[in-house]
Amino acid sequence: MKFEDMPVRIPNEKKAKAKLAKIKEKLENAQNEKEALRAVKAYFDFNDELETDCTIISIKYSINTTDEEIVKANDVVDEVMPVLGESIQEFEKALFNSKFRKAIEAKYGTLMFKRIEVGFKTFSPEIIPELVQENKLTSEYSRLMASAKLEFKGEVMNLMQIGKYLSDKDPETRMAAAKLYYGFLDENDSKIGQIYDDLVHLRDTIAHKLGFKNYVELGYLKLGRLDYNSEMVHGYREQIKRDVVPVVKKLRKRQAARLGIKNPIWLDYNLEYLSGNAKPAGDTAFLVKSAAQMYDEMSPESGKFFHFMIENNLMDLDAKAGKAGGGYMTYIPRYKSPFIFANSNGSSQDVDTLTHEVGHAFQGYLGANIKVPGERMPTLEACEIDSMSMEFFAWPWMNLFFGEQADKYRFSHLDGAISFLPYGAEVDDFQHFVYENPNATHEERCAYWSKLEKEYRPRIRYTLPVLKNGRYWMRQSHIFGSPFYYIDYTLAQVLALQFKCEMDKNREKAWKKYIKLLKMGGKYPFLELIERAHLRNPFIDGNIKKVIKPQVKVLDSFDDKSY
Repeated sequence: MKFEDMPVRIPNEKKAKAKLAKIKEKLENAQNEKEALRAVKAYFDFNDELETDCTIISIKYSINTTDEEIVKANDVVDEVMPVLGESIQEFEKALFNSKFRKAIEAKYGTLMFKRIEVGFKTFSPEIIPELVQENKLTSEYSRLMASAKLEFKGEVMNLMQIGKYLSDKDPETRMAAAKLYYGFLDENDSKIGQIYDDLVHLRDTIAHKLGFKNYVELGYLKLGRLDYNSEMVHGYREQIKRDVVPVVKKLRKRQAARLGIKNPIWLDYNLEYLSGNAKPAGDTAFLVKSAAQMYDEMSPESGKFFHFMIENNLMDLDAKAGKAGGGYMTYIPRYKSPFIFANSNGSSQDVDTLTHEVGHAFQGYLGANIKVPGERMPTLEACEIDSMSMEFFAWPWMNLFFGEQADKYRFSHLDGAISFLPYGAEVDDFQHFVYENPNATHEERCAYWSKLEKEYRPRIRYTLPVLKNGRYWMRQSHIFGSPFYYIDYTLAQVLALQFKCEMDKNREKAWKKYIKLLKMGGKYPFLELIERAHLRNPFIDGNIKKVIKPQVKVLDSFDDKSY
């Protein structure tokens, strides 16, 4: 079904609770395995229908945060979903304790029950008021960031639209755009700081109500991290400091020499070449057409999938007024349809975002027939392997998007993949500080961010007071809406770089391995999943260096001074 034809159905709390109660009753009163399995299947169907309704509303809200009807519908979802959590947990208790559990496990596996057990630790009816308020605050942040109306070059732009000018060839244009972009953060500093402070204290309250010392362990469990913890992540961040930060420092020095700038400021690093950064050779329609050719040539499976996305209007890619920032892929179970949301603005990031989100969507498409809803897609760090690896699998077709600038793009893309790792670790380090010290003030948080910048990105030199004062983190939506998620991007990047190393040696073998990973979906926890995919564990000391070293050699093979 085309996306615009998918009906908007606002969840009804009473009806949903009643339906779930009936399914629970059927499970508890089941006389045999067949009846119990039928009740479990009914629960899966209920889950899919509810998720579909909420997802369609969420997508439409992202597309237009000013549509009053959709805003109201989104507000209902923000209020209803935490309340339904109690009924869902009651059903899961019945499922967990079912006398037919062995038969259910035989059909659907044990991971579902492990996740249910974690759910008992991460949810209680007692925290429903806080969960409702948490949803409202994250929506408030999204609305605030989407509300920017910045006059620039004779147009009124939002943050995503003006973002492309931050990497303009002209330094005066870059600075003028930066002053408007970060001026918006400065003007809304107290509002953004207060929203985050409220979120931190809410989450800390939730953690204490559930019996946790602070939000850190709870945040990890909520992300489905069953086989690694914050100590392992700390060691992983130390690897990045030791083995990646020095490499990135050299890359920035190489960039400054390429630009002919002796004392670059932070904004200069947005420009990669004096001739300008690589830009797509056309608009969004051109990108989609080029991607269609690429995926047709890449494999029969990818071609069939991408045409499904086009034919059903399952992508909204252009930046526009009132649209929420960022990009994402989500999944609509009723129609077995992935959906891609983005904010194309004419920069090379449009191609990054498209190939990235297509990686997510391709996995959702291939995992559509996995029976357990919660296992169709993997946990977030594993999801990002799918997307980031697709960015590299797309390399041979970059001439379709960039023409003669294809190598310029490839160099920048690989440089960016490696250079991102310290920033991603910095965001994670920051969040651990915040939730381990929930009573820190806004100024103390910003001061800590400034301290981390010197450790993870030592060549950054700011000239705007708002950035000197440690406010850069306020633009990162994940910090507000998805605590501890951001490190997942770095874990996945390390694993995507493993795929890159392998495709450099044998592309066909690497592609088969990739498809196998996608089709496993979320049937296994992260470390078991990558072990089954024969990928190296990034938490083991030395494994990051093993993928960085050969890719630095790849970068050295480019004649980047000539671009």
